[in-house]
Amino acid sequence: MAKFIIDGKNVEAEKGATLLDVARENGIAIPTLCTHDEVGSAGACRLCVVEVKRGSRSKIVTSCLYPVEDGIVVDTQSEKVMAVRRLVLQLLLARCPESDVIRNLAEEMGVEPEPRFTADRDKGKCILCRLCVRTCEHVVGVSAIGFSLRGADKTVGTPFHEDSKVCIGCGACAYVCPTGHIEMETTESGDTRKIWGRTFKMQTCKVCGRYFAPEDQLVYISNKTGVPADNLAVCISCR
Repeated sequence: MAKFIIDGKNVEAEKGATLLDVARENGIAIPTLCTHDEVGSAGACRLCVVEVKRGSRSKIVTSCLYPVEDGIVVDTQSEKVMAVRRLVLQLLLARCPESDVIRNLAEEMGVEPEPRFTADRDKGKCILCRLCVRTCEHVVGVSAIGFSLRGADKTVGTPFHEDSKVCIGCGACAYVCPTGHIEMETTESGDTRKIWGRTFKMQTCKVCGRYFAPEDQLVYISNKTGVPADNLAVCISCR
């Protein structure tokens, strides 16, 4: 066990835990956009920074990746920490000026809603947090999306921004997207779903008759598990 201080509170945590984990367990709120329970942390958004002190030395670290250590003193709200978070939010506002999530976070931290830096108007609401890419690869297992280009031109999407042949239309990427950048549209009748430029036919539940999942997704699960697709054609409510 590691013993240390976080925001003036003496705590103990198992070695291997991150500072973000411990903060949450002790009711200490630290903002983050790129961490999810199912896929872990990437340290991409940089909003979760905290100040770690050992003796006379201190440093700013990303709490979602930094492991607990004996004897350290952690401050989640110091002036250095808040200055870094405000700068990160100013950069995110410049990239995604239309994102309500970013604007609300900026307002909470006293950052002016108008971007300090030159605003991009062609990046949508994507903050390059990698959550969608990691979810598609590690949770779904199809790797239908990834990153293209570099630097300021970096974007997330399907290879060559063409229709992905491996996408199963599950919508997991849209579900984990913290800013609502990934859009998934379902017709009013529910018989089709559109995401990443492709339209997927939905399967009806053989018990209640409600559309509940893309047919491609059920075929994928059937191929992976060996369970006949017909046995999978039952929604969660009717199982």
